[in-house]
Amino acid sequence: MRFTKMHGLGNDYIFVNCFEEKVVGPERLSLVISDRHRGIGADGLILICPSDIADVKMRIFNADGSEAQMCGNGIRCVAKYAYEHKLVKSKKPSMTVETGRGVLTLGLEIDKKDKVEKVSVNMGQPILEPAKIPVALKGNSVIDAAIDVSGQRMLMTCVSMGNPHAVFFVDDLEGVNLEKLGPIIENHKLFPQRVNAHFVRVNSQNEFSMRTWERGSGITLACGTGACACCAAAVLTNRCGRKVTAHLPGGDLQLNWLQEDNCVYMTGPATEVFTGDWPIS
Repeated sequence: MRFTKMHGLGNDYIFVNCFEEKVVGPERLSLVISDRHRGIGADGLILICPSDIADVKMRIFNADGSEAQMCGNGIRCVAKYAYEHKLVKSKKPSMTVETGRGVLTLGLEIDKKDKVEKVSVNMGQPILEPAKIPVALKGNSVIDAAIDVSGQRMLMTCVSMGNPHAVFFVDDLEGVNLEKLGPIIENHKLFPQRVNAHFVRVNSQNEFSMRTWERGSGITLACGTGACACCAAAVLTNRCGRKVTAHLPGGDLQLNWLQEDNCVYMTGPATEVFTGDWPIS
């Protein structure tokens, strides 16, 4: 099976072109292929498939084999791969991608060598209703709500960008024991489908720094949907404006939560690392 390894700000995935390859049992394949010691090593597996309603379709599987609805860094890589490997017939600097959250529209920044340098994605409207995130709390939204984590009371803001996110604002970002707190929050009883946990330090009205524990993958260098959720959370708690730069361990993302359509727009790079063959037994 031919594969390509790509990453968005260090959030790396194994991509398979399902226009040409057939993948059986992607849940187990992701578990094996993502292993950083016995496999290729990645945060998960992404299948690029034909679509009846968009230019291409993406399916995302976390490193633990669970399927996710959406991946912000992954979708930028899908766009780069689809354009540069000519899965999309049109040479227009835009395309549509079918995801678990619906069809999303992407804009491409093309360099002089006809390579995709950056990708802008309309990530859709943040979902704030607790039942739709989902989080087992009442009300119309979860903003600076208290949660008990190993006997420690913490305040969180919850947002779904097609997958669930819990955002915690802190003063000492480096002092957060993410390896300990991440899995506890991910599997907390308040989250019936588990959750992505993000710790955020606001630097100014137009920038913040963040660290992430991703549901099913653990600590990652970047999380695109998570950055969008943190942007929304910062606005909802009056900590930042709607147009911000998110500093992630793997690099920066530009985010803009527009009032006109209530959608969050994300712009960032996508990088192809290498291509190889995985033995299928």
